[in-house]
Amino acid sequence: REREGDYSFSPFSPLSPSISFSLPLSFPSAADIISTVEFNHTGELLATGDKGGRVVIFQREPEGEYNVYSTFQSHEPEFDYLKSLEIEEKINKIRWLPQQNAAHFLLSTNDKTIKLWKVSERDKRPEGYNLKDEEGRIKDLSTVTSLQVPVLKPMDLMVEVSPRRVFANAHTYHVNSISVNSDHETYMSADDLRINLWHLGITDRSFNIVDIKPVNMEDLTEVITAAEFHPHHCNLLVYSSSKGTLRLCDMREAALCDKHSKLFEEPEDPSNRSFFSEIISSVSDVKFSHSGRYLLTRDYLTAKVWDLNMENKPLEIYQVHDYLRSKLCSLYENDCIFDKFECAWNGSDSVIMTGAYNNFFRMFDRNTKRDVTLEASRESSKPRAVLKPRRVCQGGKRRKDDISVDSLDFTKKILHTAWHPTENIIAIAATNNLYIFQDKFN
Repeated sequence: REREGDYSFSPFSPLSPSISFSLPLSFPSAADIISTVEFNHTGELLATGDKGGRVVIFQREPEGEYNVYSTFQSHEPEFDYLKSLEIEEKINKIRWLPQQNAAHFLLSTNDKTIKLWKVSERDKRPEGYNLKDEEGRIKDLSTVTSLQVPVLKPMDLMVEVSPRRVFANAHTYHVNSISVNSDHETYMSADDLRINLWHLGITDRSFNIVDIKPVNMEDLTEVITAAEFHPHHCNLLVYSSSKGTLRLCDMREAALCDKHSKLFEEPEDPSNRSFFSEIISSVSDVKFSHSGRYLLTRDYLTAKVWDLNMENKPLEIYQVHDYLRSKLCSLYENDCIFDKFECAWNGSDSVIMTGAYNNFFRMFDRNTKRDVTLEASRESSKPRAVLKPRRVCQGGKRRKDDISVDSLDFTKKILHTAWHPTENIIAIAATNNLYIFQDKFN
């Protein structure tokens, strides 16, 4: 397959118009809304989780298309009788473990419980047992007069998904992040106030590495919003807060990482101070670059790239939808101001991507400083069609295809996106539809 045009911004064309869990109804059921999207380390598999607790895994075919590989129920709704609280089945995060053998492993979590799943294939079945009949029942031993060697016979391919570990009862608050360590032995889970370190083989205990819970909850000023391990150094992790700060922690310094090694914080401009300043500065997602040198963060209006060696200000700031600054009041009233958008790096760390409203998503080329707004919708995503860049105008002269800020649909939001680890293939979750786009076909 040959590429066309600029590597970073050759127009993306749909590889698959849309794959959705439900029929294309105008009002999808809440259970079908996709809540997380994640490629595995090779990009051959793509997992999505939804609000109904299901995980759907897509596999890339030799021709390049992604098709459903396996679907399973990861979490069920539960009830905490001690606190009289319902625990949603919604999948908050999925993380793949690096592949060690023919099977694949992934972690999925809802608000409270993390599960480790094994995904494996079976295309042979044993036949010719001596002590069991074909249906698996034990034979009467007096009828066994000769011995035979059981053989493996080919059968239709079966994908088996089985739970291998359940990591429960470690979080008082809602789990917002899980991250697998580069040592491939441990992972961390973060909730609003604490981060726990787990060993993948031990389910009955975890080690608390960050605890920001004050003695008196009335003194609480911030919460943890996201956390991730460094891609190469197993001792480093970063977590973001609702105050817009990032803290880099080194587990070699102390067992409890309450004292950070580095604090990344942008000084506030007093002239821009408003009632909404604190809400819109809350970091909704943080991602290490593949190189491990940079951090990408997303707050309500911007995406920022930070250099690990420069704490006092971000290296780059990208305006995602600055035209909403004048709409913050109505976005506060309809609760959209609390939406948590995720962000993603491309494989070479040269382009970043994040979602917006009206089923728009944004891409920023760090080298050329070009940016583009694209739309993930059934109307614009006919197979093999090239996506047209979209533009939002705030007033004054409008071009033919421009969209006015007042006509944006705030119920259509792209919160969850993922980028293939090495290729220009992206996965976009738009409510109950999964869109997969890739570089232009010749």
